[in-house]
Amino acid sequence: MMATDSRSGWTAPRLQPKIGGARMVEVKVAHLGLDRQTNTPVVILQEKDGERVLPIWIGPAEASAIAMELAGVKFSRPLTHDLVKQVIVGLGGHLNRVVITRVQENTYYAELQIHRNDHVVQVDARPSDSIAVALRLDAPIFTQEELLELTSIDTMESSTNEPGTLDADKLKSYLEKLDPEDFGKFTP
Repeated sequence: MMATDSRSGWTAPRLQPKIGGARMVEVKVAHLGLDRQTNTPVVILQEKDGERVLPIWIGPAEASAIAMELAGVKFSRPLTHDLVKQVIVGLGGHLNRVVITRVQENTYYAELQIHRNDHVVQVDARPSDSIAVALRLDAPIFTQEELLELTSIDTMESSTNEPGTLDADKLKSYLEKLDPEDFGKFTP
C-alpha cells in the first residue's frame, strides 16, 4: 500500500514500522462516539486488516476535530489541526505516519513522523491530535501490536455481574454487542 502526496506526487511506502523491536499494526478510525458512563468522547481504532480494536478516550475539542474531518466539514479559516497540516506542507514536509507508541498510567502517547528531504522529525503528540492531523493529511496510523493485544476495559460483563476486565477477544465481542446508542453519538 502506498501513500501519495497529491501536491508533489511523492509516494511513500506504508510499511509496518518497528519501534524498539515492537511490531506495529496499521489502524483506522472505526467509530467516534460518546461513552455514556463517563460522558467522554471515545475514538475506536480498528486494525486495518483485522478485527482487533483500541478504544481511546479523548477530549471534546479533539473529538470535534476528528468528527468534522470525517464528515468533510470545511471552514473558511483554518482550525488548529488544519493549521498544523498547512505548516507541515508549507515547510516542504510530509506526514509519513502517526504512531501510537505506548500507554503509561492510563495515558496514551503518540508521535508524528514527519519527513522532509532526507530528514525525519519525530514529534511527541497526543493520539487524539495525531489522529486529527493524520486524517487531514491522509497519513496512515499505526499502533503497537502489544496495545491491541492488551486492550482491556472495565465492564459489568462477567458471569458474576461484577466488574471485570476484558481481554482483546472479549472486548471485541463486547463492542460488537453494543448498540451504537450505548456509546451515544458524538456531535461536535
